This record gives sequence, structure tokens and C-alpha cells, in this order.
Amino acid sequence: MSDDLLYLSAVEAAVLIRRRELSSVDYVRTVLAAIEASQAAINAFVTVTPDEALEAAQAAEDAVAKDRALGPLHGVPVSVKDLVAVGGHYNKQGSLLFAKAVADHDAPAVARLKKAGAIVVGKTTTPEFGHKGLTDCPLTGITRNPWDLSRTPGGSSGGASAAVAAGLAPLAVGTDGAGSIRGPAASAGIVGLKPTRGRVPHEAKGDPFANQSYTGPMTRTVGDAALMLDVMAGPDACDPWSLAQGQAAPCPALVGNDLTGLTIGFAEKMANPEIDPEVAANTNAALAVYEDLGARIEPLPDGFDWAEPAGRVLYQSAFHVMIEAMTPDQRAQLTPSLVTFGEWGGAFSLADRANAEAARGDLYHRVQALFSRYDVLMSPTTACPPLEATFDATGDVVINGRPCGITRQSWTAYQYPFNLTGNPALSVPSGFTESGLPTALQIIGPWWSDHEVLRLGAILERVRPWADKRPPAVNRGT
Repeated sequence: MSDDLLYLSAVEAAVLIRRRELSSVDYVRTVLAAIEASQAAINAFVTVTPDEALEAAQAAEDAVAKDRALGPLHGVPVSVKDLVAVGGHYNKQGSLLFAKAVADHDAPAVARLKKAGAIVVGKTTTPEFGHKGLTDCPLTGITRNPWDLSRTPGGSSGGASAAVAAGLAPLAVGTDGAGSIRGPAASAGIVGLKPTRGRVPHEAKGDPFANQSYTGPMTRTVGDAALMLDVMAGPDACDPWSLAQGQAAPCPALVGNDLTGLTIGFAEKMANPEIDPEVAANTNAALAVYEDLGARIEPLPDGFDWAEPAGRVLYQSAFHVMIEAMTPDQRAQLTPSLVTFGEWGGAFSLADRANAEAARGDLYHRVQALFSRYDVLMSPTTACPPLEATFDATGDVVINGRPCGITRQSWTAYQYPFNLTGNPALSVPSGFTESGLPTALQIIGPWWSDHEVLRLGAILERVRPWADKRPPAVNRGT
């Protein structure tokens, strides 16, 4: 199979298909073969849909031959995280309890991707109900990082990040409830955007107005992420936040490569006591790109502590309520770390929950106040490179030989605040460690500034390109 074909960007592939220089059938067949060859090593997919995908590819090829109107992603393969509904296919959610559950409709993002011509090739793995920052569960086992099979591709969109990094379709639909797009993107050396709350409709569970989970693009290039975002965005009644979309006025400092006048607020730490030296060095190198183009970098005053304990109350108490509704037999089939999170959540009182919701409101106001001083915020995406694939998410992350708390307090501390505040947050590669593991920079903007955030990511991509770097081919089984 052709590595060059597997590593085409979606934008490039769509152009070649439209020009009749690339057969969508050959393209999809190549991607399906690569998925099959990679499964034993990487295990990125829980469901593959070869018959449906090839049928759609043939229809796409026929449409080109007949000069029909083509969508912007015509004939381009996409994978979908197995927390997002694809009508007629399993939506297992990483759980033995839902192993036979079939979705009766497409989620809005999936329907829009299909309408734009994209072809779903399968569903990617997730930890059970997306509850942690690593991707393993009783249903699918361990998903591994294409850059180093002993490492995790992050979670909970770890199957999606591994698939994109390994050339198993250029586009992936991910979800982000506490960093679950950005953490995996950082771990796999790809691009991942958590959009503004409501930019892409997300079928909310429970209280849709307090929802902190998002649907967003995961790609190898910023251009692909921007195109995918535009295709998926727009109002839908399933998500009340999507019904009143806004658009921030473009900041003149964000147009083009001249960043004179742009002020960046930089947070080296967020509720994490340590940062890996190589992560810090790559972050500083990325910041220097913006500084060289005229931007001013200012450390956030006194760092930025985002009230992590309150976030833990919101996150873990929700799992407690879900698990308490299950029978003992059902609980016995759950991932142990999910049960542990639920047990921790059971220790919180109703007053704790109310106070945590108030702390979320305070965090929102503090973050918005920062944008009266800074145009954008930046930070590392993770405090350290990808963890071991078999790491226990309830244990300690160790940086520089020092325990740094559970993953939320150290590895993912930079990501979760912006699930709670609704701001768009983009993860882009910042470089690699000496051992070849990816690191990443997070760019956060005001509400509705998704395209401005993407533009800053594109500037870094032009100066410090990453898309030409590929994981070792052996990790795909080729």
C-alpha cells in the first residue's frame, strides 16, 4: 500500500478526486487495507464498515464521472469515535453493557460530513463512556500509540488520534468532555480542536444547558481541521447552545503572518506542580515563532489555577450517579477505573455539587476577563509526553522522578478548564522529544474565535511543519 496516499491531507485528496486524478474507490480500499493491517499492533478501531464504505466510494466515483455537484469532502474517508452515533451501526461506547447497541440515526456532525461527501470507514475505540485520558477498556483492550507501541495515544479519543497519526483516514470525529480531543491530539502528534460551546452541535445527555462535552475535528493539518469544522458547524435543535451561534469580530492582529500588536497570555502550569523539561523546551520554541512575528508574550499573573477540585466534583459525581443506577451484575462488567471514579464521586454532597457549579461560573468570568488583557491564551497541551499504555489512570503521573497526582491534576490539567468555560481550544504539535514522542501547544481564544485560533495554529504549522513526519511504518503492520 502507498504511504503517500495514506498521508494525503483531506484537502489534497478532495482536489485529486475532483480532478479525476485519484479514484475514491482505490483511496478507500487502501485505507481499509491499512486499518486491517494495523489492528493487531495499534487497535484503533472497534468497528470497521468496509462494505458500506466501498459502496459509498463507488457512488462518489460515479458522481465525479457524471459531473455532478460535489461536496468539499467528496470521496474522503473519515472515522468516527464510538461515542458518536452513526446510524445503523454499533455505538458501543467502550462498554460491554452496550456491545450490541445500534444507533438509529446519524449524529448531526456525522450527517453533515456525509452530506459534504465524506465516507465513514469505521468507529474508533474509546475507554468506557470516555471516562479517562487513556484508551483501554474490557470491550476492546488496549489502543496503542503509533509513535511508540508501549505508549498510549491518549483518551478518550485515543482510537481517533491513533488512526489519524497512522494514516488510517485523514479525518476523525472526536469528542472532548475533559480534554478528550486535545490530549490525544497532543499524544499522537496531530491537530485537535475543541470548538466553542455550540459551534458544532453535540447531542447532550442529562442537562443540555450545563453540558461540558463537545464534538470536534481531529486531523493531521490545520487546514483539514478548519474545513472539517466548517462542514460540521451550525445550529441543530439537539443542542440548545448551537441555536444562537455568534461570531467574534476578527482581531486585526490575527490576519496574516504579521502578529504585531498581538498579546499572548502564557500559562506554563495549570494546577500541575511539574512540567517535563522537553515539553517546556518545545513550548518555548513554539512561542518564539509568534514572538519573532511581532507578538508579545506575557506570563499570566501568578500562573493560572482553575479550581481543579471543583472540576473533580462535577466530573466524578456524574459518574457516581450513572453507576448507582446500575445493577450489581452491570457494575461488575465496568472498567475498574470507572468504578473508582464513581466511588470518589459518591463522597461529595449536594452542597459540594452546588459549590462546584458556582466555581465553574467564577472560572468562566475569570477566563473571559483575561481576554480584556490578552488576545489569546497559550499553554502546553499536556505536562509530559504520552504515558505508558498500561498506566492506571487513578494513579500518579511521575515527572522528573516526582509524583504529580492523578492525570487530571498533571497530564490533563491544561485542557479541562476550557470544557467548563466554553472557549475554543486547539492543540497543535510543538515538536518531539529526543526519544521521538510528540509534544503539543494549546491555543485558547475568546468565544466564537475558532477560526482565529486555527489561523494561529496554521502559522506555527508553516514555520515548524509536522505533517511530513510519520510514525514508524512497522507500527501499522506494514
